[in-house]
Amino acid sequence: MIGKAAASPKRLELIELLCQAPMTVEALAREAQISVKLASAHLKDLKSARLVDTERQGKYVIYRLASEDVARFWVTTRMLAEARLTELKDALERFAGASDEWEGASRNDLLERAAAGDIIVIDVRPELEFQVAHLPFARSLPLAEIEERLNELPRDRPIVAYCRGPFCLMAKDAVNMLRARGFDAVKLRDGVAEWAAP
Repeated sequence: MIGKAAASPKRLELIELLCQAPMTVEALAREAQISVKLASAHLKDLKSARLVDTERQGKYVIYRLASEDVARFWVTTRMLAEARLTELKDALERFAGASDEWEGASRNDLLERAAAGDIIVIDVRPELEFQVAHLPFARSLPLAEIEERLNELPRDRPIVAYCRGPFCLMAKDAVNMLRARGFDAVKLRDGVAEWAAP
């Protein structure tokens, strides 16, 4: 049943979105750019496979991952696909644009530099997703707000932007916007789900 549920790219995308934060079917449909009816059908399959749970809050039904194991399942599946499927690896490299990615030695290096204030880490996902989980030392600066909040960013230190993971374009868009305004900015390939996975 889990294999069948994970056989759909859109269902995997919904799992990836739920790795960020619990959401209503309407929010998931909007983020995945599908109809509410189709999102509901996919979520029904994911719930039948016990990959997602629901909770009623007033008139809304909130969907969330059934456990942290589901997020690890998503990250492991994506990493396996990248390692085994050459065409996916090539597409990700073209998509990512290696010239604008963080090239630090390790995650610990990033955390140490962020803790010391040598770099600024910004989370460009919506505020709700930041509130649910974020990287240590990160600041919330949603992509839609960067333009009006540029004065909050120092110009004398590198800025590292991250979003939902390697398939998400928000960090890339943020880096392009910041570089166009004279900031030293790069993106972090991984998102919260990747950092939480072992």
